[in-house]
Parts: sequence; structure tokens; C-alpha cells
Amino acid sequence: MLENCQSAQERWGGVSEIIDRWLEERKELLVDYCELSNALTSNEQDSYASRLRKLCQIMVDYVSAGHFEVYEQLLKEAKDLDDKEGLKAASPLYKAIDVTTEDILDFNDKYQETDDLETLSADLSKVGEWLATRFEAEDKMIEVLHVAHKDQVA
Repeated sequence: MLENCQSAQERWGGVSEIIDRWLEERKELLVDYCELSNALTSNEQDSYASRLRKLCQIMVDYVSAGHFEVYEQLLKEAKDLDDKEGLKAASPLYKAIDVTTEDILDFNDKYQETDDLETLSADLSKVGEWLATRFEAEDKMIEVLHVAHKDQVA
């Protein structure tokens, strides 16, 4: 009963904070990605391994936060606000994100198990494509499941 008395802002104000923190992690991920890409371009082989480990760790953290914090909260908000259209629009976005999750985790697994960096440049290029696809779908998901409700949660 007490929960029913809470305003939408009290219930959903934290969602924006979760999203903001997650988007900061996205920036860090992009910086790490660019640093590794630049090291490959300039042939700084001594820094590949540590930069690659750092990139893998932040990618796994980012993907995990998305699935277990952000998307969960966005979907819960939309369900609680009975936003059937938003949930319908989010479904293909979530599927696109899920595909990139599998690819990113495969990349992580591959480079956690090998010292062979022969295909790293080509694989890193694929990671860039996956991240671009993922970020676009995530941004649209935030738009349809959170930004669309800003008046209701204010």
C-alpha cells in the first residue's frame, strides 16, 4: 500500500541515475577501444595485452550492467506504466542488443584464452561495428522506454 502512495519520481528517479552511470561507463569503453585501436595502428606491441585485458573487462562490465540493471529497469518502468507500445518497440531493439552481447562475449572468451593476436585487428574492427549497432539500439531503447515517460515520472 505504501508503494502505491509513492510518486512516480520517487519510484523512477533512480532509473536516470542508473542510465547516467552506465553511459559514463560507455564513454570509458570507447576510450579503451580507441586506445587499443591506436596501439595496433602505431604497432605498440608491448601495450596490446594490458589494453586488450582492460577493454575486455570494461566490455563485459558494460554488457552486464546493461542486461542486469538498465534494461531490467527500463522494461519494469514501461510495464508499470502500462506502455504496451513502448514495450513492443523495444522488443526488436533488445534482440539486436542481445546478438551483439553474444558476439562481444565470444570476443572476450577468445582473447582470454589465447596469446595469439594475429587476428586482433580484424576482430577489433568487428567489435567497433557491434558497439555501434549496440549503442544505436540502446539509445533508441532508452528513448522509447524512459524518455517517453519523462512527463509521467516527473
